[in-house]
Amino acid sequence: MEKRTLKNGELSLLGFGLMRLPCREGSQEIDSEAAGEMVDYAIAQGVNYFDTAYMYHEGKSESFAGEALSRHERSSYKLATKMPLVALKTHSDVERIFNEQLKKCKTDYFDFYLLHNINEDHLRIAESCGVYEQLKKKQEQGLIGHLGFSFHDRPELLRKVVEKYDWEFAQIQLNYLDWELQNAGEQYEILADKGIPVNVMEPVRGGTLAKLCDESIRIFREADPNASAASWALRYAASLPDVQVVLSGMSVLDQVKDNVRTMSPFTPLTGAEYSVIEKALAAYRRAASVPCTSCRYCMDCPSGVEIPKNLAVYNNYQIALANKHPMAPFLFEMEYHILQEGQHASSCVSCAQCKSRCPQHIDIPRWMGEISKLHENLRSAHR
Repeated sequence: MEKRTLKNGELSLLGFGLMRLPCREGSQEIDSEAAGEMVDYAIAQGVNYFDTAYMYHEGKSESFAGEALSRHERSSYKLATKMPLVALKTHSDVERIFNEQLKKCKTDYFDFYLLHNINEDHLRIAESCGVYEQLKKKQEQGLIGHLGFSFHDRPELLRKVVEKYDWEFAQIQLNYLDWELQNAGEQYEILADKGIPVNVMEPVRGGTLAKLCDESIRIFREADPNASAASWALRYAASLPDVQVVLSGMSVLDQVKDNVRTMSPFTPLTGAEYSVIEKALAAYRRAASVPCTSCRYCMDCPSGVEIPKNLAVYNNYQIALANKHPMAPFLFEMEYHILQEGQHASSCVSCAQCKSRCPQHIDIPRWMGEISKLHENLRSAHR
């Protein structure tokens, strides 16, 4: 496994994000046996960075991390988790949640600790609750190794955040689609100019860049028949010199194996390979999908709408259309029908609560309206 040493010690270039772990069929309950096998394999292959959070898997990811990682020597892995700014009401919540996290993760300290998902609203919460100051004291007590933050917002706010506080690392969404779409390139440069090592999240954009459309996949396969689409995305992020860890939220063992191969050893992209990515990206953009990563920050919807699944159904339909799939309408109807009663886009009342939570800044109510309209139009066409 490729290791990278910047300011925070020797870290595996591939990090394991414990956000999209395998679940038992028909539920959000983590399949501990399957997920544990993935963690064991990753550690055996030299992965030493594991990233969890208070909110992941409906609050169960940290407990899984504690169970799975405590089977291994503490020195064999680095554990990262995050303070859920959205859950804070008072100063005392910081202490309470931090202690709860230590207990759930079965550890005496966190190697890396982040303020979770800084945006304008969450920054105000952090400042009113004195989060940074409290966590610096935890660091002085040896309970935190390195203090950083994760970020989903505009470059202007990022500049403000890095100027106001001293950080040892930052975690941003970075991939070849978001380099321009979400200003990831500008964010990366801001951090690089400040000498702040970068942890990359969403390098495969929630699996989107692993699936793509048929034309994009064809372009990648012609360039390298043995490389997966996901490996191109991981290499894109890892080729940047100020990146210390590329996190992948892996859901099955085969994904772990593929990602480990990509980073063992790691080969930076060449100029010709960057051109291949540009061609594949152009083909994907023509498929006109919605940039949802299934992070579920928009959930729970007060009206019961299963937002990420509705968007995934719509994206699949758009890609099927782009690939001239003759069964595209049928596939849409089938996938839409699988959603439970009340989970459909048609249940959206446009309260816009989800819109302010979305790290991708998707106009979710508008898309729910579009999806509902599409469903009605396809139904009418088959009456």
